[in-house]
Parts: sequence; structure tokens; C-alpha cells
Amino acid sequence: MSFDSGPLDRYLSAAFGDDPAMTTDLRSAFTGSARDLSDLMRRSRCDANWEMAATRLKGLAATFGIIPLIQLAEAAIEGAPGDPAVLRQINQAIDAIA
Repeated sequence: MSFDSGPLDRYLSAAFGDDPAMTTDLRSAFTGSARDLSDLMRRSRCDANWEMAATRLKGLAATFGIIPLIQLAEAAIEGAPGDPAVLRQINQAIDAIA
């Protein structure tokens, strides 16, 4: 799956214009939150915790219109809790944003 961070870039540009420091801070906050949710998914010991973290990740990605990450979060919700393949793809998508 290729990753297009264009929606996030457009959002940041619209919100902060040409302020690179603010853009960098918000991108960092987004990726930090996404990594925290991914880590929460990895540490989940029950189906409900996995689904809750995946749902929050989906909402975070939807805030910025990042369709590939939304789709991966949906795959996690619909798939088997603890699926290492989808978790690896989620982490790769987050890394691509950073």
C-alpha cells in the first residue's frame, strides 16, 4: 500500500500557512498520538482493548483525512485482534508520515 500524506500536508498548510515550526510540531503530535495508539494495540490483552485503540486510531486518521491509515484501522477492527501483519502495516504508515 502506497502512502500519500497529502491530506495532512494540506491541513497543516491551511491551518498554519508557512510556519514550518508549527507544522513540524503538529506533525510530530499526530505521529506521536498514532504511535501511542499502535503501541496500545500491540499491548492489548483482550479484544475490546484492541478494538478501542484501533477505533481511536481510525478517528485520529479521519481528522486529517488520511485514507490509507483509516483503511488499516478498519482492517484491524474487522480482523483478528492482535494481528501482527496489520499492526506492522499501521506502523509502516505512521513511519511514512513522520
